[in-house]
Amino acid sequence: MNRTTWRERRNRKALENLFSRVTHSFPNAVWRHAVGSRAVPDTLTRAVESYWRAHPIRADRLARALAALSGPPTGWTWTLDVDRRDGLPTHFRRPPAPYREAAFSRGHGFCCVCGQPVFRYGWHRDLWGDGRPSRRATWHQACAVAWKLWTAPHIHAAALKRLQRFRCAVTGKRLPAAADVDHRVPLFRVWRDHRREPWPGLLGYWGVPNLQVMSRLAHRSKCAVEVDDRVGRATGLAAAGTTPIGALGPGRSNERDRRGPNP
Repeated sequence: MNRTTWRERRNRKALENLFSRVTHSFPNAVWRHAVGSRAVPDTLTRAVESYWRAHPIRADRLARALAALSGPPTGWTWTLDVDRRDGLPTHFRRPPAPYREAAFSRGHGFCCVCGQPVFRYGWHRDLWGDGRPSRRATWHQACAVAWKLWTAPHIHAAALKRLQRFRCAVTGKRLPAAADVDHRVPLFRVWRDHRREPWPGLLGYWGVPNLQVMSRLAHRSKCAVEVDDRVGRATGLAAAGTTPIGALGPGRSNERDRRGPNP
């Protein structure tokens, strides 16, 4: 049996399984994507996952919109646990996610990224009308893809390139095959200058609004400017006898870094 024959047989079995389980309430866009895929997913949950993985830009927008519906929990502030004692994020490169913290988690049936209920197949709306969130899920399928985009944006470089029409965000020239994904506002500057901004607006600094694809030469030049900025700021504050917030580098911090902003 060659590979083509094997794939055709596998897709037929997957389609039979999908047709036996699908209901009229299942999202049409997901269904069309599933049956048109080169490798047809064999379950409805995997069909939803495949759909969002193919649309990371859409997933990012949806995740931030759902987080805006929830808003931040009462008493939450963005803080770092550089001493690894409190179970909080240890670095400012990880997006602030209050519902992933043990103190504010809503448990099973609610998304740990946006805080909204999770329904069948990891969907974000109750299309089936039974009003019952999932008893096991803690992620929306869309939020899982958005989280991957926020924490490892290079994985979705192809989608970001299409969004920029394959043009470098800095030079405007056509992007080469070897291009880098970068944040317009560097994340160290988000922690230093913007961390008092309300959540979930902060998530935009990890999402599509703050992501850009550029040539490696342009990326190196931008990084050099950012390093000069950090060194200059640290040198100036050290001369004044103070320690700059976030200037001690990953894994190191003064006490104010660990506590986060004052309430």
